[in-house]
Formats: sequence, C-alpha cells, structure tokens
Amino acid sequence: MGRRILNDALRTIVNAERRGKATATLQPISTVIVSFLRIMKDRGYIKDFQVFDPHRVGRITVELQGRINDCKALTYRQDIKSKNIEDYRLRMLPTRQWGYVVITTPNGVLDHEEALRQNVGGQVLGYFH
Repeated sequence: MGRRILNDALRTIVNAERRGKATATLQPISTVIVSFLRIMKDRGYIKDFQVFDPHRVGRITVELQGRINDCKALTYRQDIKSKNIEDYRLRMLPTRQWGYVVITTPNGVLDHEEALRQNVGGQVLGYFH
C-alpha cells in the first residue's frame, strides 16, 4: 500500500512537470514521501515543498523547477547490499552524470551516494533523474 502511494505521488510530480506547471499537490501523504522529497530538494530537483496538516489526511505542495525527467517508485521490494549499489545504479539510471537511486536503510531514507558513503544497504524505494 505504501509504495503505491509513493508511486502515485511521484507520477503526479512528473505529470505536472511535463505540463509545465509551477506546483504539484500530493495527497494522501506519508513520511516516506516527505523523506523522498527532502532528498530531491537537497539534490536540486525541486525548489521546495510544504506539508499541510500532517496528522490527518494532509497534503503536500511541491514547487517545481523543471529539472525532473523521470521519477519512479518500485512497487516490489528489492533488497540491495552496499557493494551492489553501484551496479544497480548503472543498470537503472540512463547516465553516470545525473540521477539518484533512493534507498531505505537502517540509517533512514538515503540516496545512493550517501548510502555508499555510510556503507549501508537496504531496500530500493525508487529513482529520479
């Protein structure tokens, strides 16, 4: 169920980006979506996001900047070891220069670069480029 919510949120962002919209509204929300968006913001793919009423149904407003080409969440669980992260990234992302694989680890939700730096593995949530 949770991965379906994440996939719907990421598809909403990509569709708004392709239509040239300035913002996208995501609903329903989860803490995984917020963590995923925080990574996207830190890496410069979105301008900012705001969470409204997180304790109830809630919604997130995302300010887009026109940099996202594609963004997907995996709907199946795929475990990955820290030594296999680089091979997975090469398989999933179109080029070495840009794009990030997002992994949920014991240290929290991290992108592939931070997971390699901390030498932790986990489950792949999705990727964006």
